[in-house]
Amino acid sequence: MPVALVTGASRGIGAACAQRLAADGWDVGLTYAHDRIACEATAEAVRRTGRRAVTLRVEAREPASIEAAVAEIERGLGPLTAVVVNAGTTRDGLAVRMSADDWREPIEVNLEGTASAIRASAARMLPRREGSIVAVTSVVGEHGNAGQANYAASKAGIMGMVRTLAKEFGPDGVRINAVAPGFIRTRLTDALPEEQVDALRGRTALGRLGEPEDIAGPVAFLVSPAAGFLTGALVSVDGGLSL
Repeated sequence: MPVALVTGASRGIGAACAQRLAADGWDVGLTYAHDRIACEATAEAVRRTGRRAVTLRVEAREPASIEAAVAEIERGLGPLTAVVVNAGTTRDGLAVRMSADDWREPIEVNLEGTASAIRASAARMLPRREGSIVAVTSVVGEHGNAGQANYAASKAGIMGMVRTLAKEFGPDGVRINAVAPGFIRTRLTDALPEEQVDALRGRTALGRLGEPEDIAGPVAFLVSPAAGFLTGALVSVDGGLSL
């Protein structure tokens, strides 16, 4: 059976992607940074579909951590053929008021952590000449957003990296694409004041926030054979957002 890795799978977009892939017939390796219990709940949801799941703690800022996780997933489930790099973080604030640590953390976790996950996975996929990688970025990386200069920089960096790696990986049969979610209903948006949520809805053509499952569908398509001639693409899944 095909094997996928989903990073940041405790909840939200990562959990939705893992469950959608399981429904499509994938065995899934799941990683988490802090919330083991939530990640195990995602794994149980995967197992209820009849697919296998393993969970592993990964520190995104330590390349050796993701390399060990990839090796363990392949030992437990088999060769990886799909990777969804979703793990990320925010440290919002006006740029001139950010501490050095506030600036660095999203860069290290989102950009460098994504690069480490891709490199560790591609090192195994490229010799087999098979595989598909999807990196989760953000519309903020495309358009910017006040108070998120660090986050926007990290997500824009992922876009440039994906387009470049598509050229490097393509000759060896490995595809890589990016998905840019708009405003999705997660813990972060649940914490926003209702008037701010209303404003976001008003800027979205479909008149609602997205759900994690709205991202899982395009991700599942991108790793599937149906997207076999698609690489280096950025797919914006934002409900027709106007910024």
